[in-house]
Amino acid sequence: MLHRAFLIAAGLFAASVATAQTKLPFALDWRFEGPAAPYFLALDNGHFAAEGLDVTIEAGDGSVNTIPKIATGAFPIGFGDINSVKRFLDQNPGAPVTAVMMIYDKPAFAIVGRKSLGIETPKDLEGRVLGAPPPDGAWAQFPAFATANNLDVAAITVEPLGFPTREPMLAEGKVAAVTGFSFSSVLNLKRLGVPADDISNILMADHGLELYGNAILVNTDWAAQNGETVEAFLRAVAKGWMDAAADPAAGITALVARNPAADPALEQERLQMALDQNVLTDWVKANGMGGIDPARMERALVQIGQTYEFKNAPDASLYFTDAYLPEGGFKVN
Repeated sequence: MLHRAFLIAAGLFAASVATAQTKLPFALDWRFEGPAAPYFLALDNGHFAAEGLDVTIEAGDGSVNTIPKIATGAFPIGFGDINSVKRFLDQNPGAPVTAVMMIYDKPAFAIVGRKSLGIETPKDLEGRVLGAPPPDGAWAQFPAFATANNLDVAAITVEPLGFPTREPMLAEGKVAAVTGFSFSSVLNLKRLGVPADDISNILMADHGLELYGNAILVNTDWAAQNGETVEAFLRAVAKGWMDAAADPAAGITALVARNPAADPALEQERLQMALDQNVLTDWVKANGMGGIDPARMERALVQIGQTYEFKNAPDASLYFTDAYLPEGGFKVN
């Protein structure tokens, strides 16, 4: 009986260890929209739980604003713009934040305008009003975009505005174009009734930018003590993105469960845009998801340096590490 009691106790202890979950808050860059669906799929399909993680997902208010949340330790891990990380670390040397998994191999930074207001090419911005939320990741890259396209920035009137008023002001014709993420601004305009054939989607990556986009960011002090947790989180995230690619509709079902006000058809279109244009690029299909091309990263640093004066010599190793990724990244289907 004593032996049996010992075995039962041992079994209960093992079961409690097996079911113990590491609590992990995750900061998104933006609201619960289509591109957030893969993270909810990772929850609903049990990928986080299988890795021993109890993940809570928090909405964001701009990819630039995610960075200080991570650096201050308010969140150990999040999703934000790697180019803004470069500037942040230059202005805050030694801050504990870096990228560990590239998600948007091709950034979604865009100038979104209306053809009826004269916006079809980058040059069309000259002489017109551009709306730009100050915390917007696309606005942060506008100087490099302007240089790459030889724009006369003095001839562009920049109107600072808030995220909630960005697309409504464009829909009302109060600005001719806005900076934003392509899959956000384009589809928000459609939702506001702007005809699709009146929307111009000028992707910065198609007009001279070598930059990468949003990545999984970590607090480096926390990550140094929790490397296995970081690796586990990235494995689950990769599975969530692959699930979304295989069944976008299921991803939107998971999203709408958290945001009942979302338009399912619109958000599925938004998710598909992100998958096709930003995540599953030709480079990712050939080289795996999560990593970067070091040569391209160096070119991106040179490009940023054309319009941003680094206080310290830029060092790519400060902004991205593949230490938590499997060799060759995560294979995509």
